[in-house]
Amino acid sequence: MARLEKARTAHEQRDISAAKQAHTKAAIHHHEPGETGGKYLGEFVYGAIDGTVTTFAIVSGVAGAAFSSSTVLILGFANLLADGFSMACGNFLSERAQREYIQKERRREEWEIDNVPEGEIEEIRQIFRQKGFKGKDLERAVEIITADRKIWVDTMMTDELGLIPSAKSPWKTAGMTYFGFLLIGIIPLLAYLLAYASDWIRLHTFSIAIVLTAIALFVIGAIKRYVTKESLWISAFETVFIGGAAAAISYAIGYTLRLVIGL
Repeated sequence: MARLEKARTAHEQRDISAAKQAHTKAAIHHHEPGETGGKYLGEFVYGAIDGTVTTFAIVSGVAGAAFSSSTVLILGFANLLADGFSMACGNFLSERAQREYIQKERRREEWEIDNVPEGEIEEIRQIFRQKGFKGKDLERAVEIITADRKIWVDTMMTDELGLIPSAKSPWKTAGMTYFGFLLIGIIPLLAYLLAYASDWIRLHTFSIAIVLTAIALFVIGAIKRYVTKESLWISAFETVFIGGAAAAISYAIGYTLRLVIGL
């Protein structure tokens, strides 16, 4: 198990002994920068929740309006492919825009260090003064930081601007979002696909879709718990509740429109 994972597990279990083992000099020395578990798991969960909730909302709305199974599949797959793609593209553009902005700000800081070094040195001094450094310790810290251009720029980026470059690839974040959207988002449609092969499923299609979607949302909640480290039941219930609420609203709208305008 990676050092950070050991530290996270120790914290979750409040295991001081395990925490000490994760913080020995040898463990820290062999730690690899950027080491992390499930780097893109958050994007997968994000896509999976959105895919399942939006697809099941469409299924519920169509069921409330008493449309045919073929209509459910047409609208469901249209949402699955188009909305998922749109969501992934939005994720990609957001991640890339943030990365480009950070690079732009870094170039500005580099330019200021080259052209107005006295001002940048004073900014470093103020940063470390706010951290509690005083007198000779403050001046020594300023001297050390400004002696290395890269460290100097890194310090300005994090402490002055609060900008930390992401280690994630925009392409991979978009890909994992779309993958989660498709893989889990298709589950509410499975009952309607299987209905063509079984008369019993055809008679209970929407009920089966509800059960399958509830299971899918519960599993997503369990996966989300890996990221958030919150209670398994709280995480699962929260995810199922959000999906159920969206589906109930959609069903009510479809049912009301069927009554009011005779869909």
